[in-house]
Amino acid sequence: MRPINPLFSLAGVATAALLFAAACSSAAATPQASVLVATDVPSTAPAASQAATTFTIGVVNDATLGAYLTGQNGMTLYIFTADAPGVSNCSGTCATNWPPATLADGMTVTPPAGATGAFVPIIRADGTRQLAHDNQPLYYYAGDSKPGDTTGQGLNGKWFVAPLTSGGATASPAASAATGY
Repeated sequence: MRPINPLFSLAGVATAALLFAAACSSAAATPQASVLVATDVPSTAPAASQAATTFTIGVVNDATLGAYLTGQNGMTLYIFTADAPGVSNCSGTCATNWPPATLADGMTVTPPAGATGAFVPIIRADGTRQLAHDNQPLYYYAGDSKPGDTTGQGLNGKWFVAPLTSGGATASPAASAATGY
């Protein structure tokens, strides 16, 4: 039997570790599915050109929460009352729990019918472009798992579903046992 070269054995272990780490990091990432709209590239196009060129904002009309905004894939958009106009004050762990609604360079925004106020990007401290409604940065909540979820509503008295109309009232904060952001 031929002895195994230690370098080949070490290279195999390193390769396996890298593959495992890549699989773990992609599984932990927040899903970023997108809604296919008329202005998107057809799904038969090569993968490199499938990136959405339009961020389409939707609306949900809820008997309790009123009309609120949704982002890509129908996920609820939220506002953070600790933000300043045009400035996101949510980074680090906060941004992990409340991922910003980001816009790729060149991406346009399609607002929903009945919306008042401007939907424009702001530039975050890390240089990414975050969607804002009348300078109020918009976020998703990592605790929402499907369209229609509003589990972030009223958390810590600072997070609320983003209202359809700028300056619109958000539903009163729900009691929350959550801590942190």
